[in-house]
Amino acid sequence: MDIYRFFDAHGIAYDRHDHPAVFTCEEADRLVPPLPAAKTKNIFLCDRKGQRHFLVVVGYEKRVDLRALSERLDVRKLRLASPQRLKKYLGLDPGSVTLLGVLNDPNGAVEVIVDEDLWAAETFQCHPLVNTSTVVISRGDIQRIMDITGHRVCVRRVPGMA
Repeated sequence: MDIYRFFDAHGIAYDRHDHPAVFTCEEADRLVPPLPAAKTKNIFLCDRKGQRHFLVVVGYEKRVDLRALSERLDVRKLRLASPQRLKKYLGLDPGSVTLLGVLNDPNGAVEVIVDEDLWAAETFQCHPLVNTSTVVISRGDIQRIMDITGHRVCVRRVPGMA
């Protein structure tokens, strides 16, 4: 997937910033220049049996309480999905998990959950399917991408840990 060709074809505005590979929010803090957009943390999860898959997106500072989120979503025992599942469902490698991964999910197998506090932001920082760049993109254009790919953004309070 050439994400920039997709952006251009659909009139999606973005501001691209290249940087060394980042695998954690801490590395991103050090290596990504300050940008005028909300920093995101993206977690790819599945249920206990691996039948449902979730892309959970929160502000980068939030620690997600998986047990409480399982209850809130009425799902038995959420867990981090394996790198193999990440590749199969979103076409991504560990460290590159991004809200834009839905572009690689043409069957809509992944449910998208965005924390309501984060969704209030006007613009977001996202990896463009690789962890060596960050794009700044508006919430409106994120919603357009979800509409184009047939994904519904479920905006809700994602429980955090202290």
